[in-house]
Amino acid sequence: MVRLDRIYQELHDIRRRIDDIEKLFSRWKPQPISISESQLLTLPDNLRKTYLAVASRGKCDATQVASLTGRSRAVESNYLNQLVRMGWLTKRRSSKTLHFSVISELKSKTTLIHEDAFLQISAKHAD
Repeated sequence: MVRLDRIYQELHDIRRRIDDIEKLFSRWKPQPISISESQLLTLPDNLRKTYLAVASRGKCDATQVASLTGRSRAVESNYLNQLVRMGWLTKRRSSKTLHFSVISELKSKTTLIHEDAFLQISAKHAD
């Protein structure tokens, strides 16, 4: 009987932690986007890394993307414009700066992307 009580308590603690994580997601700015992994895998690796950088921030310019990916600003500018032409991103000019953001129509229901997660994934692939 004591073992069942301990198991119940563990499950209760896990449920509480999951609730806390869900609350954290709801407070993230920008909100994480959802996109199916199969859609994401249709992009070449170089463009996928750029897309994930933009998706993790919500909206950013080529310099910000370059600082996230570790590639040059000129390379990122080229990749960002390719993603715009392919329909994955939109771009808007704000004074002299072009800001890129994810097109919401690509959203589906599987993978959550946030800046912290992107940085962890990028660090693992850099090794």
